[in-house]
Amino acid sequence: MHPIMDTTLPSNARRAAAGAAPAPRLRIADDKAMLRAAAELTRDLNTPRPAIYWADLLASVAIGYGALAGAVTLTGGWAVAAGVVAVLALYRALSFIHELTHIKHAAMPGFRLGWNALVGVPMLTPSFMYEGVHNLHHAKTRYGTADDPEYLPLALMKPWTLPAFIVIAALAPVGLLIRYAILTPLSLVVPGLRKTVVERYSALAINPRFRRRAPEGEAKRLWHRVEAAASVWAIALLALVATGVIPLPTFAIVLAIASGVALLNQVRTLVAHLWENDGEPMSVTAQYLDSVNVPPPATLPALWAPVGLRYHALHHLLPGVPYHALGEAHRRITAAVEADSPYNKANYKGMPGLIAKIARSTMRLG
Repeated sequence: MHPIMDTTLPSNARRAAAGAAPAPRLRIADDKAMLRAAAELTRDLNTPRPAIYWADLLASVAIGYGALAGAVTLTGGWAVAAGVVAVLALYRALSFIHELTHIKHAAMPGFRLGWNALVGVPMLTPSFMYEGVHNLHHAKTRYGTADDPEYLPLALMKPWTLPAFIVIAALAPVGLLIRYAILTPLSLVVPGLRKTVVERYSALAINPRFRRRAPEGEAKRLWHRVEAAASVWAIALLALVATGVIPLPTFAIVLAIASGVALLNQVRTLVAHLWENDGEPMSVTAQYLDSVNVPPPATLPALWAPVGLRYHALHHLLPGVPYHALGEAHRRITAAVEADSPYNKANYKGMPGLIAKIARSTMRLG
C-alpha cells in the first residue's frame, strides 16, 4: 500500500527535475527460469482463506480501537504504550485495503463492506481510494513510469526529498478531514470542483502528476455510497469536537495516533522499492529487483510491513497470491532457484540498511 491522497512532493519527480542525470541503467531482461518457477510452484496458493482474513481483521480492529481508548483514558507511560499499540494495530487493519484491490470479492463475500464499515470510513480512507488505482501500479507497462500513481524516483531526487516525503505524511489526517468534511459537500454545489476532487483528492497516490479517472457503473455507485458515509462521519466528528462533546485533548490524541499510522505507512512505503527507475518501461524481472522483500529471520518487519507487505517484491511477481500464503510461496521459490538467481537479490535484512541505501543514492546524484 502506498500513501496518502496526493500529500507528496512538488513535481520535480522525474530525473530532469531531480537536478542530476545519472548514467543510463542497463535494461534487465526477464529471467525466464525464475518467472516459470514462481508460477509453477505457487499454483495452489492463489485461493484466499476467508477465516484468516476475518480473524486477522477483527483482531486488529479490536486491539487497535481498544488501545486507542486506552491512549485517551490512561496517563503517563501507559498512555504512550497504548498509543504505540494503537498505531501498530490500526496500521495492520488499514493495510487490508491492499488486499481488497487484489482478491476476487466473490471469494470473500462481505469483506469489503465489513472493512469499510470497521476501518475505511472511521479512518477516512475508504476502499475506493485504492481500488482502481493500485492496479495501475501493477500494470507491466506503467510500473516506474510517469503513469504509475505509486512511483517516484526517490533515489534519483534531491537529498531533502526523503525527509520531506516522510514528514508530510503527518498532515494526512487533517487532509482527509478537509477532503470529506469540506470538499465532498462543496463539490456537490460548486461547479467544476467535483472533477478536481475526483482527479486529485480521491486516490492513495504519491505521484503528484497522477490524475484519476471518474468511476463508472457499479464502481461509481459503490464510491458514492462509501464517500457519503465518510463525509457524514467527518462532519459529525468535527461537530462533536466543536460542541465540546469530544474534548480537544482527546481529539488531539486521536489525530496524533492517526498521524502515527500515516507516518509508519510512509516509512514503509519508502523502503518498499529502491525507486531507481527514471521513467522507462521495465521488464517484470527489473520491476521485481526494484522492489523489496524483508523475509525471516528478521522479525520487526512483521510490525512495520504487516499483511504480507514484507514480501513486497514477491507480491509484484505474484500479485494474485493472498497475503497469508506469501511466506510459503517465498520458501518454495527460495528452495527451488539457484543461489545466484535474481530472486534472492531482492531480499534485504531490514529497514535501516534500505533507508541508508536510498539516502546514499540521493547524496551521490543530488
